[in-house]
Amino acid sequence: MPTAIQFGAGNIGRGFIGALLVQSGYKLIFADVNEKVINALREQGEYTIHIMDLDKREEKVSGVTGILSNGPDIVPAIASADLITTAVGPNVLKIIAGTLAQGIEARAKANAGNLNIIACENMVGASSFLKEQVYTHLSDESKKYADQHVGFPNSSVDRIVPPFTGENPLDVGVEAFYEWIVEEPAFKGPVPRIEGMKLTDNLVAYVQRKLFTLNSGHAITAYLGNRKGHQTVEDSINDPEIQGYVLAAMRQSGAALVKLYGFDEAEHEKYIQKIAKRFQNPHIRDEVLRVGREPLRKLGAKDRIIGPAQMAADLGLPHDALLRGAAAALRYDNPEDPQSVQVQSLIKDKGIEAAVIETTGLSAENPMHAQIVAAYKALE
Repeated sequence: MPTAIQFGAGNIGRGFIGALLVQSGYKLIFADVNEKVINALREQGEYTIHIMDLDKREEKVSGVTGILSNGPDIVPAIASADLITTAVGPNVLKIIAGTLAQGIEARAKANAGNLNIIACENMVGASSFLKEQVYTHLSDESKKYADQHVGFPNSSVDRIVPPFTGENPLDVGVEAFYEWIVEEPAFKGPVPRIEGMKLTDNLVAYVQRKLFTLNSGHAITAYLGNRKGHQTVEDSINDPEIQGYVLAAMRQSGAALVKLYGFDEAEHEKYIQKIAKRFQNPHIRDEVLRVGREPLRKLGAKDRIIGPAQMAADLGLPHDALLRGAAAALRYDNPEDPQSVQVQSLIKDKGIEAAVIETTGLSAENPMHAQIVAAYKALE
């Protein structure tokens, strides 16, 4: 039985990627810094996934265990693993890179076989980024080994996994829909056959389709909903005014994606409508404060709001609805979110004009800069 290590034993790790690996016949080891969760995984060895949809059902995930990702057992585990996946959040990839490098060093010394590491994060090129971070910790000899035997396929993941409270703290609630697309050419050795994993040789198009449609619409729904006092994504998207803005933003990004990558226009509209219905799922309580967290990252030049807006602008297409979303993100004021606090302090200290430059990377000469400033002031 092949062995997989899933870095990150949170809701995405347990409710999405980890579950698919178990269904595909892997012996699964969760790696995390949360001792409580790891101990529970060791003791119970199983948990239940609750499919939160009109057709509610449960799926048992059995035969799993856990190890501390900062403990003494992690490097030997990496040294003998067949596959590694992550769901730790983009900001944590740098942190686990050193540990992965130690495991690869051990594999190089033992002349072990192929290993593929797939970063399943809401980030364009997450596996490539992780590879760069890992390589900074490797010796020249181990880099040669890794070049031949360690693959870092990029992927696109899509499943809404909101906070869930059940009798067993390991249980997790998920929506029925999921999508996991991985770039096939980047694998080293035979490509593993994993239940629910779709392979492609043009991942960039699918990564941007997901980031610039689903993630973009999700974030904008949260930011606009927060402005109007809504608590959940469901309440926000059911607000006719917000729904209109969000659909407009997703259609603007969609027009750019269709023009750039050749997606079928009618099929992409169906994709947008499916996303809107997912936001309306009454069985998932997805709080706007969770979805809107880390606005500084989400306002990045290549991320889910500015990225599609710039793409549309470069193609000569409308993008004002997307920029309204950027303005709402700048208005997002959550004292419990360090990035929100940072953005609000920046606006207070330097003004909105300077804040747009620092948060989005847009120069004052870029026409989108003035549009965001105007949209921000219109939200007062």
